Amino acid sequence: MPEQLQPRIGQLVTVLRGKDEGAHAVIVALVDERFVLIADGHKRKAQEPKKKNLLHLALQPQVSEEVADSLRESGSVTNGKLRFAIQKYIQRKGE
Repeated sequence: MPEQLQPRIGQLVTVLRGKDEGAHAVIVALVDERFVLIADGHKRKAQEPKKKNLLHLALQPQVSEEVADSLRESGSVTNGKLRFAIQKYIQRKGE
């Protein structure tokens, strides 16, 4: 397995395993060295993030500073901001 990037709050990920396989999400919290909490603003709201094993995620080089700043400043993020960050990432990638 390739050397994993260090996960960061606001980082975009692609889900590799589970029923959300292939979906994009944003890291909203770091649990420990193996787990993070992710949300996408649609099915997985910011108020109820999903705990995911890092081995089941593909970390993308893209980090949404808007999401990271919002979480740093207020401890929360809006679902709209999560959706916007994912939308921007998908457009940039050309999906």
